[in-house]
Amino acid sequence: MPESDPSGIKHKVWFIAGAETRDGRFNTFTGSFITLMKEILKEDFDYIKGVFYSSNIINVIWALNNAQKPIPDPAGNRIVSAAFRQIISEKNDRDTQVVITSSSSGSIVAAQLAYYLANKNRNKEYLNRPFHLVLGASMIASESGLYRSLLNYQKEGIIGIILHDEIQDADDNTRGIGGETRIEAYRNAIGVAFPFFSKRYKGPSFLNTHPEKGHIHRKRSMTVQKALDYIDIILVKHKLAGPYYKEKAEDLIRRKSDYKQELPYHEIE
Repeated sequence: MPESDPSGIKHKVWFIAGAETRDGRFNTFTGSFITLMKEILKEDFDYIKGVFYSSNIINVIWALNNAQKPIPDPAGNRIVSAAFRQIISEKNDRDTQVVITSSSSGSIVAAQLAYYLANKNRNKEYLNRPFHLVLGASMIASESGLYRSLLNYQKEGIIGIILHDEIQDADDNTRGIGGETRIEAYRNAIGVAFPFFSKRYKGPSFLNTHPEKGHIHRKRSMTVQKALDYIDIILVKHKLAGPYYKEKAEDLIRRKSDYKQELPYHEIE
């Protein structure tokens, strides 16, 4: 029985971050989220590495290209296969409750990974429990073939809880811009980046990174508060890592809620 959780259920929470992330470099939200989740879950939390290009733009392009439908050959895809190997190589037993969390363009990686893992785990080859999935600040459209495929796996009982609408910023117009086709995705992306040319989108531009006047998606990525909000939704409100970690998360949120400074995420190993 795990010492950390009196219920006897072992949990493992994984995180896939957005386009600005590198294996050792993070924006304020990402670094804070990793730091705080490690404080709560310790060895029961980790983040996926080796799934980012060296260019933010290329990371976004990959996400736009793959937000609409499942990748035909995920085993042959460098990014999805790298994420898959990290999860299945973990030395947890098959009864571990796995939770895959993500944010921004990382949610596309998470969704493709979830589709691949669910397909491979039809006969419980890797996990005995349905894994949970969190698609935060996501470009994935609810009407897309990719999202509908995940819902089908959820109906089959292979995927457990999926958080999508529950973990978006209400005024973030990047939500769902991946659309149902690549043409739609790029049309939406251009509209968000250059709203003065668009009849659908309003400013500020996604390219505006001003901490007060910039785009909400970019502003939120500069805050510790977004990390606290994610933890509240994932671990407290939906209890995806069980009641024991819910209590630990509540305690951390109480202690950190007035913390206005950047957390020391540069110390993450």
